[in-house]
Amino acid sequence: MISRLQGILLTKDLPTILVDVNGIGYEVDIPMTTFYDLPEVGQPIILHTHLAIREDAHQLFGFLQELDRRLFRELIKVNGIGGRSALAILSGMSPTDFIQCILQENLSLLIKVPGIGKKTGERLIIEMRDRLKTLQKNTSIPAAATNSTSNHAKDEALAALVSLGYRSQDAQKMIDKSYADQMTAEELIRKTLKNMM
Repeated sequence: MISRLQGILLTKDLPTILVDVNGIGYEVDIPMTTFYDLPEVGQPIILHTHLAIREDAHQLFGFLQELDRRLFRELIKVNGIGGRSALAILSGMSPTDFIQCILQENLSLLIKVPGIGKKTGERLIIEMRDRLKTLQKNTSIPAAATNSTSNHAKDEALAALVSLGYRSQDAQKMIDKSYADQMTAEELIRKTLKNMM
């Protein structure tokens, strides 16, 4: 099992990057959340990896954060979720937001992720809920759902921005930057749009 790579980043061609480890090039599939935080080409990189072995292929998935890999490994245990689907989910929202979606059973936000329909979303919530609670107790995953008011405002703002054509990942980052305590959804949308101009 290849569980860690340390080398030089050679190329960045989504969803795959190439990492040189002592002269051997490893192709690694990554989620968008990892892509945004990659160093420049030619710079050192350390990835937490998961090797998936099938009859027709060996696929290496990589993550900058251990939490992302843990979530990926839990996701691929869900019936009907393969490596590509798990990457899509982790590309569509941050790990903390995904955990909140599951623990709060927020199906409407979950199905905004490309490739996740209502039935798959419902299955994810059912199968991941207890796993994430256990994972949360045993790791440093931040507690989700601590402020339902702020979560509701952020969810409404995200839905509004996505409906306006903004990419979910970009909108979520700007919402997190724009949010202040006790903000209403309307105030948050207005401030986020202003910051995105």
